[in-house]
Amino acid sequence: MMMFQGRRLLLFLWFGLIFTAGVIYQFLSIGQPKIRFVPPPPRKYNRSQMPSMEAIELQKLLQLLEWPVPPEDSVPFASSTSPEKSFYQLFQSWHNYTVGETLLVRLEAHDHSGQVKRYGGDFFRAKVHSPELKAGAAGRVQDHHNGTYTLAFPLLWAGAVQVSVRLIHSSEAVAILKRTRHSKPSTVSFFSYFGGPSQSDKEEKTECNVHPSPGPTCQYTDPGTGEHWFCSQPQHHPCSALTHHSAGHYKQVLTPEESVFLGGAVTDRAVPGKVPIIQVLPAPQLDAVTSPPPPPCRPGLAPISPSGFYYKDVWMPLGCSSRTFPKANLALGCLWGKIVHMFGDSTLCQWWEFLVDFIPSLKRIDLHVSYKSGPLLAVEPAQGLVLGWRAHGLPLRTEKTKMADLHYLANELDALGGGPDVVVVFTLWAHFTTFPVEYYVQRLRRVRQAVVQLLSRGPRTTVVIKTANTGYKTIYGSDWLSMQLDSILRAMFADVPVVMVDAWAMTSCHYLPDNIHPGKVIVQNEINAFLSFICPGS
Repeated sequence: MMMFQGRRLLLFLWFGLIFTAGVIYQFLSIGQPKIRFVPPPPRKYNRSQMPSMEAIELQKLLQLLEWPVPPEDSVPFASSTSPEKSFYQLFQSWHNYTVGETLLVRLEAHDHSGQVKRYGGDFFRAKVHSPELKAGAAGRVQDHHNGTYTLAFPLLWAGAVQVSVRLIHSSEAVAILKRTRHSKPSTVSFFSYFGGPSQSDKEEKTECNVHPSPGPTCQYTDPGTGEHWFCSQPQHHPCSALTHHSAGHYKQVLTPEESVFLGGAVTDRAVPGKVPIIQVLPAPQLDAVTSPPPPPCRPGLAPISPSGFYYKDVWMPLGCSSRTFPKANLALGCLWGKIVHMFGDSTLCQWWEFLVDFIPSLKRIDLHVSYKSGPLLAVEPAQGLVLGWRAHGLPLRTEKTKMADLHYLANELDALGGGPDVVVVFTLWAHFTTFPVEYYVQRLRRVRQAVVQLLSRGPRTTVVIKTANTGYKTIYGSDWLSMQLDSILRAMFADVPVVMVDAWAMTSCHYLPDNIHPGKVIVQNEINAFLSFICPGS
């Protein structure tokens, strides 16, 4: 009993102590703000929701490619832009023009019934040219998004100048191109060939692509670039028995109704105009705007528009001092002691072919490979010149080729040591117009990384990029698709000290008809631009 009363006393004293402490605390807190601290909930970082640098770059590139589309998803063909019914005319009559001024032309788009279009998005190409002088320059097209366009032409030489405008694609056709590119993982396919070590082992052929197809699939991952390649699994061979690659077939991706918008009758057609032949007068002591003496042609020059023009069939760049190499000994002297690596498609193979034909002492070495994919090699032992070309790797529309001969561009760049005698030339676009933009950006990122690393270990290496050509007219290789990829290419290498040879400008304003493989005179001018950066002169 005494023990129980003692415990009650202790419990009473304990509660009393707590009560007294609380009273003291309240007394001391009088006049102080009462702040209730509530700890914030733990912050959760979801990496998948955080925009990466790659995602931010992709978003900027997609914004760069924005193009106006018709307000309605489906437009009748009769309501689409007609090249014959559209027309252009001078903004105002001007009694004379002089070299260095700008000619402004107003273009009005009409549909096939002659009605004025109320929205923009048509893809026009325009140029001024003088056939007698074999001169030409591209014009700039400004879309006002209401069916009217302003065409601005630089007047860069004296003489009789004509305006030429062509409708490459109506806005309705562009919308089809854009929609198809976005919705289809590819518009072409490829074949791979599987075989065993025995000649009696029957070869199997399956379909392949940059994305997996339904059913059992062989997946190949390049260890250097991480690029993936997928093939339908053969029935009688393991996936490891892959030996050859070739182009497959063009997929049927358009409905009959859509195909009309991309037909030859409305694609790359001349637009009639009311602009007379303009007599451009020479400026004081100036018959033509010539390349300024400074600066010399060097890597990393900021782009300008227009980048140049043709005058007497010679390309005159406006951003640097150019040179011409009309004789073989001049070109050979420029390339003395150089090891030139060319990677790309058939449009760059034209450079290799031109130089081999142009310089008689360059000797081809037969490597017993497929000519259309390479590698191709030529040497000039006396001058120490080595000139090679090979395809840029998968995806590649080509004849049947050994898989072992197809190397990814980035891997080839990673294998180079670089240096003052090493020249790298590449182009990358024509075989990527059949895939979504994201795939092209992914490939270019790895190539850009390889270029930056090459220039880091060999700072005096010359890296040249040949831009896209004009000359594609279909859903699989439209000039509009090429232009979009070309814009991505230029943007992604804008801050890298490389050389840009503007093949787009050089193929778009020449008097020769558009051709994805341009004529010899255009290729020679591209070579002159290329050599001007290797040997800029004084």
